[in-house]
Amino acid sequence: MGLKEVSSDYTVSLHYDRRLYRQDIEGSIAHARMLAKQEIIEQADASAIVDGLSRIREDIESNEFPWRPEHEDIHMNIELRLHELIGEPALKLHTARSRNDQVALDMRMYMKEIISETLNALHGLRRSLVQLADDNAEVVMPGYTHLQRAQPVLFAHHMLAYLQMLARDSQRFHRAYQSADVIP
Repeated sequence: MGLKEVSSDYTVSLHYDRRLYRQDIEGSIAHARMLAKQEIIEQADASAIVDGLSRIREDIESNEFPWRPEHEDIHMNIELRLHELIGEPALKLHTARSRNDQVALDMRMYMKEIISETLNALHGLRRSLVQLADDNAEVVMPGYTHLQRAQPVLFAHHMLAYLQMLARDSQRFHRAYQSADVIP
């Protein structure tokens, strides 16, 4: 294995950022529509961009997208494929938007989605803990202090302690969501 192959392990992020395809495409579609609305590009070009990006999304979701590791990341793979599909209008997509703007938006949209999923899972877990505590309201278990049995406690109380910990975690995720919900 040569230097080129070894160094690509550190520069190619495609294996990681493929998961951003929905956000990358959604952000690019919104950007193309804004460019047309502001009369920065022609409506026909914006429509071609939107149609091309929609096709790319379909190809990715049906595992038919021609991923090219030599293009390094999700953004270049989508951008170059769009150019292959629609030609010159694809070059107008980065008008008034830097790659850094694009990546910042993609990451924020991704984080919001993942945080929402996490919050839903935490909510379900908290409901399960309440049900478990309710179902075992009379069960006594040993409480521990410094890894030694200390006193008898109700299993329900023990479960509700975890409920409170998860409630604090949920608050932290809500704050992270609010932080991610700021336009870059």
